[in-house]
Amino acid sequence: MVQRIGNHSVGVLLGILVGIVVSVGWFGLGQGIPVQATATHGEKNFAIATGFVDEEQEAFYFLDFLTGDLRAAVVSRRTGEFVAFFEKNILTDFSTLGKNPKFLMVTGLASIPRGKSPFQIGSSLIYIAEATSGEVSAYAIPWNPSLSAKGAPQTGTFVKLAGGSFRTAFVRDE
Repeated sequence: MVQRIGNHSVGVLLGILVGIVVSVGWFGLGQGIPVQATATHGEKNFAIATGFVDEEQEAFYFLDFLTGDLRAAVVSRRTGEFVAFFEKNILTDFSTLGKNPKFLMVTGLASIPRGKSPFQIGSSLIYIAEATSGEVSAYAIPWNPSLSAKGAPQTGTFVKLAGGSFRTAFVRDE
C-alpha cells in the first residue's frame, strides 16, 4: 500500500514537471530573442552596406570614394526588383578633404519623428567618416512607406542630418 502511494506521487510530480516544460515551450518563454543585423564592407575605392528603411525592408548603400557618389536602392516587396533609388554627392559635405580621401561607412538604426518635414526618414542612418580628417556626416533617405506598399517607384536625394569632426589634428596624406 505504501509503495502504491509512493509510485502514485512520483507519477503526479513527473506529470507536473512535463506540464511545466511543455507550457514554457508552448508560450515561447524558452525561445531566443530575434536578432537583426546589417552588413558593411569596403575595398580600396568603394564601400557597401545594408540598413533597414522600415520594419520589413532594407536598402543597399554604395559609396564610390573616387567620385563621392553615395547611392541607395531598395527592392520592392511586390516585384522583387529595385524600385527605390536615392543619391547624393558627399564631397561638398567634407570641408578638409585631402588628395586621396579614405572613407569608412556604417549604418545604424534610427527612429526620428517626421516633425515639420514633408517626408519620413528611413529606419537607418548612414554614417560616413573620412579617415584622414576625422570628419563624420550622418545621412538618411526620405522614405515613403505608402509608396512602398503600393510597389510604386521612389527617387530622391539623401538628407544630411548631422556632421562634425572627431579628430583634433589633421593627418597629412602620404
